[in-house]
Amino acid sequence: MELVVPDLSGPVPISGSTRLYAVLGAPVEQVRAPSLLNPLFARLGIDAVLFPVHVEPDAFAGVLHGLTRMKNLDGILVTIPHKAAALRLADEVSPAAEVAGAVNALRREPDGRWRGENFDGAGFVRGLTEAGHLPGGRRIVLMGAGGAGSAIAAALLAAGAAHLTVCDPDAARLRELVARLEEHWPGRATGEADPPLGEADIVVNATPLGMRPDDPQPFSVRGLPPRCVVADVIMKPRETALLKAAAALGHPIHHGAHMLDHQLDLYRTFFRLDAPPGQ
Repeated sequence: MELVVPDLSGPVPISGSTRLYAVLGAPVEQVRAPSLLNPLFARLGIDAVLFPVHVEPDAFAGVLHGLTRMKNLDGILVTIPHKAAALRLADEVSPAAEVAGAVNALRREPDGRWRGENFDGAGFVRGLTEAGHLPGGRRIVLMGAGGAGSAIAAALLAAGAAHLTVCDPDAARLRELVARLEEHWPGRATGEADPPLGEADIVVNATPLGMRPDDPQPFSVRGLPPRCVVADVIMKPRETALLKAAAALGHPIHHGAHMLDHQLDLYRTFFRLDAPPGQ
């Protein structure tokens, strides 16, 4: 009788013993996490799957509460617009998440508690640095003080940005972020209604503007200094209208995909994917 060896090169089949991970957002069509983590599970031989969940803000608390009661769910990723809400609902959070005021990953601990972490900032700065756009000593303008923007703001200052200007139409949210940043990096961050684009070395769009074809650009690239780097956190579409406009004027551009690509190793460690079974 011929021995049939199963093909282990593809995804591990889902069964009753499969461990579950979810990514929550509104919308979720743009999320790339399943295309990165599910192949990682397969490569590591882990019987697990990450699936997307579209949940609107008014239902987020209830959905998160229900998911965390599932005994075979080990982790949750959080994307727009739920990152600040996830921080408030976590049982405990890391210092990085606390400074950012937002969570983008939740892990079930052995005692059943859920720990929140934020890797947006670290992933963004790693990607920016690897592309040769070092934030150290630079004047940076950041558009958006939401979950991703807050994490990026903290990471940029931790990486040595000379000065960071954050802009957001939500005045209360902006004040709260700048106050948190001031506690750790006094005098290096300000909040402004109008971005000082003419003085920037790097400008970052951390708003959702650009995800839809009819979105306005978050700022005009025409007032930027020559060679100012224009970065976007939006992953789909890859070439946002902002990046196209900046490239047409000769500015170096930085795509949103880099932020997630450089979080993969962080997720791997956070979710203990290399740990022996049962640990």
